[in-house]
Amino acid sequence: MIVCHCTNISDHDIRAAIDWMRNADPETIITPGKIYHALGKAADCGGCMPLFLDTMRSSSKLEVPAQLANLRAASIQENIHAGRRQSYRLSQQSAAP
Repeated sequence: MIVCHCTNISDHDIRAAIDWMRNADPETIITPGKIYHALGKAADCGGCMPLFLDTMRSSSKLEVPAQLANLRAASIQENIHAGRRQSYRLSQQSAAP
């Protein structure tokens, strides 16, 4: 099935690019831009993006590597507990002793 008419990309092309990227680097994060680049093409009008993303998500090899899966959650937790060390508001800086 043709997914992108502008650049003539099929669902088979997308799955093949994902398979190739995952085999080349098991820890890579696969994005639509990387798929276009692997196929030697560039996005044009963007009308295909919903179907393009659905096709990507249907691939079993799209998963985020386990060691990268929880990095965002850990980063958010660190920021919550760190808090601000000083005020960045001008009104509070001038009122400080």
